[in-house]
This record gives sequence, structure tokens and C-alpha cells, in this order.
Amino acid sequence: MNNFVFYSPTKFVFGKDTEGQTGTLAKKYNARKVMIVYGGGSIIRSGLLQRIEESLQQAGVEYVKLGGIQPNPTDPKVYEGIELARKEGVDFMLPVGGGSVIDTAKAIAAGVPYEGDFWDFYIGKAKVKKALKVGVVLTIPAAGSEGSGNTVITKLEGLQKLSLRVPELLRPVFAVMNPELTYTLPPYQTACGIADMMVHIMERYFTNTPDVEISDRLCEGTLMTIIKEAYKVKQDPNDYEARANIMWCGTIAHNGTCGVGCEEDWASHFLEHEISAVYNVTHGAGLAVIVPAWMTFMAEHNPKKIAQFANRVFGVPENEDLEEMALAGVSRLKHFFRYIGLPVNFKELGIEHPDIELLVKKLHENKGEWVGNYVKLNKEYSKEIFELACK
Repeated sequence: MNNFVFYSPTKFVFGKDTEGQTGTLAKKYNARKVMIVYGGGSIIRSGLLQRIEESLQQAGVEYVKLGGIQPNPTDPKVYEGIELARKEGVDFMLPVGGGSVIDTAKAIAAGVPYEGDFWDFYIGKAKVKKALKVGVVLTIPAAGSEGSGNTVITKLEGLQKLSLRVPELLRPVFAVMNPELTYTLPPYQTACGIADMMVHIMERYFTNTPDVEISDRLCEGTLMTIIKEAYKVKQDPNDYEARANIMWCGTIAHNGTCGVGCEEDWASHFLEHEISAVYNVTHGAGLAVIVPAWMTFMAEHNPKKIAQFANRVFGVPENEDLEEMALAGVSRLKHFFRYIGLPVNFKELGIEHPDIELLVKKLHENKGEWVGNYVKLNKEYSKEIFELACK
């Protein structure tokens, strides 16, 4: 196990009707004027936005609103939010939604005190030295952004999708999590969220770091829980306990707990970022396509941990042929993804003829000559994985 520092100060307020505490929580963290950031009309139609506003009013906290955040969030909304926040004297960000909304709010939080272009942080030109505080009301369990200091934004010019990690400043101070708010999610969106949280765990699980049994078992147990509860939610979308377990799994998957002491990989996310940047597909669906392809490649090049995953998570019997075990695990993973309604190749994703040369080119322009850690990927390897995703 490697040396590590684990710091996770977010206050999680979990359960039924917890959104009513939002105003009190914002005031506790010294919010004077909040920016509510949200996506489409669902939180308006459900009455959630009104409940959040009433909670803030009762706590004596002023607010402004920024709506219209789209999936795969892009830079124009960040610039709009920074301008609005400065104009209105906002000192606290309150995203209400899922990962796209939270990531946008984090980017605004970092950009408001900075005199330059917020994109400087994403390309490594500058470091975040201060940021507005962020609190979250989660409605879509998927990205785990409610418990992490990470944010992903796409710059429309050049379709550059990049991530930023600043856990000490961009990790939310609180996250309100009511599983009932997820009842009305379309089955496809629920499934995409499940894939996203599973791959967050896999990025940490597929490591060459030896003797990380505690991290391995945390990863395996959480993955098995997600799979079990996913079957329940598919059968009954209003199963509170299943929704609750999935919602908490999404947080555990990405708040750092599962990766302590490990060298993490993240190649699958970087490969998928290029797909969703170019083709604007849902991130979780793109991951359901790229991860089985990545695992198939790894079954030949470094099968040990893939075989362990197959055995411990999907019950593939042990044998001496690790590649065979690994491929059997990939097959079971693809079957699970298909069962919950996800694509597992480019054609099923709606991309008949992906421009693989472009995807490879953009990946290595953005991430360098080598990508990932489990097996470091050069352009030839990346191209092979994208080609496997066509099958």
C-alpha cells in the first residue's frame, strides 16, 4: 500500500425531506448570497426549486438563480455564472441536480475570485488558490461530485473536455441527499448513473499497487451492492431502500474512500471524455461502451486484476488461465449493462462510424504521450481500445 493523505470534510445530510434543511445549512457555512445552479425544468415541475427557495428565505439567505445547465457542461455557462456572481455579490454556490450542474458550480466557484480565465485551471496554466464555498442538493446519483473536489468541463472551441481536481477547495462543504428525489429519473438516466459510479470504483480498483486488500474489498463490496440494487430499481423505480443504497454508493465511489493507498488508472474516463466531447453522448453510456473494450485489451496485456474482478464481483470460477477468467468477467459485465438498458459498443451508442483517428489524436493532445497507469496507453494501444469498442 502506498502512502496517502485522505481528507473528506463534506457534511452529508441523507434521507427523506432533507432538502428542507438547505437554508439552515447554507447559513451555517456563512452564506450571505447564494447562487442556485440547476439544469432543465424538472426541479421546477417537481416543486423542488420552490422548496429550496423557501428554505433559503426562512433562513434569511439571499439568492440568485442560474438555470439551463446541460449534460456534458460547457464553458459558456461557466462564464455566464462568473459574471452573474460578481455582479450580484454571490459568496456561495448551491448546485441542485447531478454531476453536470455541480461541476459547473465548482468551475464558477473557482473562477469568481480569479482575475484571469477560469479555463487556465483546467489546462494547468494556473492553480486554484481560493474559491467560493459550494453546497449541493443532489438529485442524480452518478458522478459523485457531491463528495469530491473534481469538476469536468468541455470548452466548445476545440471540443476540449478536461477535468480539474482541487479537493481542498472545491469539495462541497455539505451535500443534501434525499433518495426520493431520484424516483422520477428516467430508467436510462438511472442506468447511466450506475455505470458512471461503477467505473469510478474500477478506476481505483484496477491498480498495480500490491497489498491493498482493504481497498480491493471496499471496491468489490460497493460494486456488488450497486449491481444488486440496480436489479431492484429496474423492477421497482420507487424502491426507497434500493435508491438509497445506490445514492450512497455513488458518493462512496468518488469521494476517495475506495482508492486510498492505490495508484489509480483513469484511462477509461479519459478515453470516454473524447467520445462525449466529440459526439455529445451521455457520459455513463460512453463509459458502458469503453470500459468493456478497455478490459478486453487488459485481459491480454495485464489480466491479473481483471480476473480477480471477474471472480470476486461476478462469480467467475477461478482457473489458471487468467485471460479466460478476465474475458468471462467482461462478458458478464456487458450482460449487466445491457440488462439495465445501456449500450456496450459504438453502434448501440448511436455512432455507426466513429472517427477513431480523431479520438486518438485528441486524447493524446490533451493527456500526453502515455495515458493511464494499469497499462500505460500510447496511440497504438488507444486506437486498439477504440476499435474494440466497435465490436
